[in-house]
Amino acid sequence: MKIRWWQWVWLNWLPQWLTRQPAHCIGLVESADEVPEKLPRNTAIVVGTAARPKWIAFDCPCRSGHRIMLNLDSARTPFWRLSKVDGPLSLSPSVNYYDGKRRCHYFIRNGKVDWMGDSFGER
Repeated sequence: MKIRWWQWVWLNWLPQWLTRQPAHCIGLVESADEVPEKLPRNTAIVVGTAARPKWIAFDCPCRSGHRIMLNLDSARTPFWRLSKVDGPLSLSPSVNYYDGKRRCHYFIRNGKVDWMGDSFGER
């Protein structure tokens, strides 16, 4: 039986897609200097304490290698809300990153990335 290239891609991609781990926090650090340079895929790390989180850091889900750091301190604007530190990650409002070449605009809800229609570039 001959397997065509698209069947091979589908057979390799499908198990990874079905078993993809939802985005989640892997821990807390006290300082932004303590955030690891490389984070595992679909993970985030919170800077601050569980009672008073300051920032959340994660690698953009577009996989182009840029780091996203969002303010969680409601005393400063703009700020994002984190659903909880443990379990699947939910952030609001949406993340909208633009660097002149690519726009990454998405929501993270219950650990899943929902891309918006105005995202473009290397995704």
